[in-house]
Amino acid sequence: MAAQRPAQSPQAPAIDTSGNGMLSGTYSFRHVIYVLTSIPDSNGIVGDLGQTIAVYGNISFDGNGNYTIANGVVSDSDIGINDPLSCYLASNVCTTGVPVDGSYSISASGFGFLTNPISEDLIYGLVSANGVFAGSSTETTLAYKDLFIGAPASSTAPTNSTFQGSYTVAGFIPGASPLNSADVFFQMNADGAGNLGTVNITGCSGGGPPTISQSSSVNYSFSGGAATLNFPMDPTANFYSGPELLYFSPDGNFFFGGSPATGYDMIVGVRNTTDTQNFAGLYYLAGLDQDESQLNSGNADLDGYYGSFDATSDGNIIAHQRLSDFDAGVQGVTFADSFATPVTGSFTGATTSAQYAVGAGGAIRIGQGTWPLLGISVALQAPAFASTGPVYLNPTGIVNAASYAPFTAGVSNGELLNLYGVNLAGSTLVSPTAPYPTMLAGVQVMVNGITAPIYYVTPGEVSIIVPFEVTSATAQFQVINNGTSSNVVTELVNQTTPGVFTVNSNGLGYGAVTHDSDGTLVSPSNPAQPGENVDVLLTGLGNVSPSVAPGAAAPSNPPASTSNTITASIGGVAAAVNSAGLAPGSVGIYQVDLQIPSGAAAGDNVLGISGPDSSAMQALISIGTAQTAPSARRPRSHPAAPPRWTQPCFFPSHGKSCAAQ
Repeated sequence: MAAQRPAQSPQAPAIDTSGNGMLSGTYSFRHVIYVLTSIPDSNGIVGDLGQTIAVYGNISFDGNGNYTIANGVVSDSDIGINDPLSCYLASNVCTTGVPVDGSYSISASGFGFLTNPISEDLIYGLVSANGVFAGSSTETTLAYKDLFIGAPASSTAPTNSTFQGSYTVAGFIPGASPLNSADVFFQMNADGAGNLGTVNITGCSGGGPPTISQSSSVNYSFSGGAATLNFPMDPTANFYSGPELLYFSPDGNFFFGGSPATGYDMIVGVRNTTDTQNFAGLYYLAGLDQDESQLNSGNADLDGYYGSFDATSDGNIIAHQRLSDFDAGVQGVTFADSFATPVTGSFTGATTSAQYAVGAGGAIRIGQGTWPLLGISVALQAPAFASTGPVYLNPTGIVNAASYAPFTAGVSNGELLNLYGVNLAGSTLVSPTAPYPTMLAGVQVMVNGITAPIYYVTPGEVSIIVPFEVTSATAQFQVINNGTSSNVVTELVNQTTPGVFTVNSNGLGYGAVTHDSDGTLVSPSNPAQPGENVDVLLTGLGNVSPSVAPGAAAPSNPPASTSNTITASIGGVAAAVNSAGLAPGSVGIYQVDLQIPSGAAAGDNVLGISGPDSSAMQALISIGTAQTAPSARRPRSHPAAPPRWTQPCFFPSHGKSCAAQ
C-alpha cells in the first residue's frame, strides 16, 4: 500500500466534470482503510484485519480537477508510528514536506471520484449541499474497505466556542479480529470553553449484543484548525483512550475525525436541536458496515459503501448503496426503509439494523449499526439544482421507473427509466402501442448519441427505454425538445439494475407479483404459498437473447431471455428462478418466474431480485402458511400477467392507477 500512487488511475470512468467547482478551496479530511485477510485466525474466523491505515490533514482543491495535500499524516499499523504522507509514499528517500498531488472528477450531480492518496484506486463519493465529500473506494484492486470524509475548512480559525451545544456522536472502532470491533452512539455537551464534562459512551462489541458503557471526564482544545478531545489514558477503557482529533464544518453543525496516533477509528457528530427536523428529500450517503451475524460460522463481513436515498415527509425511504462486500464483491443494492414522523432527533430504521440522529434542521443524518451489524454512516442533504437552460435535465433525475431507486443506482440496457427536468416536452403524450417511437411530440432522447425508444413525454418527465446498443461503462443522456437540447447528464452503466414494480406504483410496498397458476395478484388476502410458482414484474435486467429491435414488443416464442444470471430470495431465503426475461408483448418490462421456497416465513417478506452486479430489495411479497406442491407453470409464451399489469399501467406521475386501466 505504501507505493507511489500514479496521478490518475487507469480505470477512471469518463464522467462529466461540470461539477468540479463543487470541490474548491481547503478541506480537512480523514480516510480510514482496513486491509482484510482471508486466512482464518485462531478462533477460525475469516475477516481479520491484516493492516489498518488512517490518513488525515488538509487537502486543497483547485476547482478544476486537481488537488494537493501539503501536510498529510499517515498512521499505519505496519509501521506503528505516524509518518508524513510524502514520506509514506516515497520509495527510497523520505521527502518530508513535499506536497502530494492528485486529481478528481465531479459531475453536475456532485457524484464523482478522487484519486486515492495512497493506492491506485479511486474514492467514489458525492459532494453534498454543505460541501462535504464522503465516499469509499468500492472498486478496489486490493482487499480493503475504507471510508473518506472531507469538509470545507472554515475561513476563520475555529476556537473553543466553535464546539458548543449538544451533539449526538457515532463511531466505528475496528478490531484486529471482528470479535474486537465496536461501534458507539452517545451524547456530548460542549460548553464552548473547552469542557465536555462527563461523557457517557454506550456501544457494542463484535462479540455479542450486550451494551457496553464507558464514562470519562473529557476536555478539548483547538489548534491548527482542529479540536483535540482528551479522553483519559486508560488501557482498560472500552472505547476511547487518549486524544481524538476532530474537524468541524464551518457552521459547527457537523464534525468528523478519529485518533491522531495509532488508532484507526472514525467518529462523526451532529449538533442536536429540539425542533422538528425537516428530514425529507434527496441525501448523499457513505459508510462502513461489519456484519457479525455469521461469526458462529467463522465469518464476519466488512464493507464500505457510497450511495443516496430519497426520504419522504411521511416516513418512507428508497435507498441505493454501491458497496464493496468482502464475500460478494461489488454490488449495487436498492432497498426500502421507514421511520416514525415527525423526526425531532434520533430514530431507528424500521428495516435497517441501525439507529440514527438527525440535526441541522434535517440536513445531516449520522448512524450507528446495531448488533449484529456494526458500523457508521453519514448522510447529507443533496445540493439544490436550478435550470441552466430552456430545456433542463435534472442531474439527479434519472431513475428506475419501477423502484424509483435514486440516480446513484446507475442504468442498464433495456431498462425503463424516468427522466425528470424542466421543459422536457411541450405537451403530454403516451406511445399508444409498440414499437415505441424514437421521437414523440417532437421530443428525442439521446443516450450516447443513440436515439432511445420513448414511452411517454410530459413537460416535467420523460420515460424511455435504455437502448440495447449502449456498450460503454457510462451513458450520457440528453433530451431534445423540438430542436432545443438539454444539458448532458452522465450515468454509470451496469449489467443489471433491477427494480420491482409495486402495487402502489412508487417502488414501495407490495410488489407486482402474480400467481403463476391463474394470473391473480399476490396480496395479503391472496398470498403466495411455499412451493408455488409466481411471476414478478420488474425492469433493469439488462441484455437479452434473442435480441429485440429498439422499442419493439418482446416476443413470446422464443422468449427474450436474460443474458445475465438472475437469482431471487424471499425474506433472505434463496428462491429458485425458473425463467427470467422480457415479459412477452411488453417493452422494457421483464418477468421473473420463481418458486416460493419451503423455508419462507408466513407474512410479509422482502422480495429480492439480483443480477451479477445489482440487487433490488425494495418490494414486499405476502406468503401464506400452507405447504403445497409446486404449481404447474404456464408456458413462457403466455402473457406475463393479466391486462391490469400491462403498460401503460406504470404511469404513476399522471395519476393513473392499475385499477383504472
